[in-house]
Amino acid sequence: MNPFKSSLKITVFTFAILFIASLSASAQKTTIKPLFPGGKTKAFVFSTDDGPVQDRRLVALLNEYQLKGTFHLNSNKLNSSNYLQREEIKNLFKGHEVSVHSMNHPGLSGLLPAEIRSEIFGDKLALEKIAGQSVRGMAYPFGNFNDEVVEIAKASGMEYARIVDETRNFSLPNDFLRWKPSTHQFGKAYYEAKNLENDQKELALFNNLTTDFLRSDTLALYTVWGHSWEMGDSDAKWNDLETCFKQIANSKAVCALTMIEVVDYLQAYKLLQVSETKHSVFNPSTVTVFVSVDGKTYKIRPKSSLKLPK
Repeated sequence: MNPFKSSLKITVFTFAILFIASLSASAQKTTIKPLFPGGKTKAFVFSTDDGPVQDRRLVALLNEYQLKGTFHLNSNKLNSSNYLQREEIKNLFKGHEVSVHSMNHPGLSGLLPAEIRSEIFGDKLALEKIAGQSVRGMAYPFGNFNDEVVEIAKASGMEYARIVDETRNFSLPNDFLRWKPSTHQFGKAYYEAKNLENDQKELALFNNLTTDFLRSDTLALYTVWGHSWEMGDSDAKWNDLETCFKQIANSKAVCALTMIEVVDYLQAYKLLQVSETKHSVFNPSTVTVFVSVDGKTYKIRPKSSLKLPK
């Protein structure tokens, strides 16, 4: 055997092994992480129930600070005393999300399966007609649900459902049909009549949680839920809520999303197709996705590929 050819084969083989190893090492070093729309590291969601007349004031406040709300409505209660009128829903909630809260606000786990479906799907159909927008999510009335309710909600076209158990953190939902919020508005302040000490304590906890969210240096989703009727005609309570909104709006790191926008965005991120070497990422969805790659922000348009530096 020609020693030169043998040496050449060994050299080529060695080079190939080293090249493959270098690609593998490069891929291992490359870290792709999700960001929220606009390349933001934080997202704020405000989820509110029932459809009382105070929603008008809430919408005005959200609009003033360019925030978004998800409004869970009971279609059979509209046009009733202290509730919104059906004819105002479409224009009032323009730029916000209308969502299911059941037709009559019963505890769903105590109903027959056919009744559960009627409450959820009937509300969906009514709200889509009233609001002129697709209705794809819900909040369980009273936060009341069980596995059967979840399955019926899913079969009725619900892509998410918010509950009332709180995380007191900013983690992403691990189950969209059992979506735990970060906190109730104001924590548990005003739960007990004339308990000023508890109100002050809970308000402080709520304000501290908002501050923690704004200071967070990791991906953070702040989901706040409640009811506009809890503020009633109390300017003090509305001022407390406005203080929170103002803080959120003043942060350049925060984007405001509806609940269904969070679902669509996170689902789009999960669909990203990454090459073995992590030098190319394809976005097959219809949603623009932002990612952080080794600390640098990239934008991946729908049906497009992103070439990453090698």
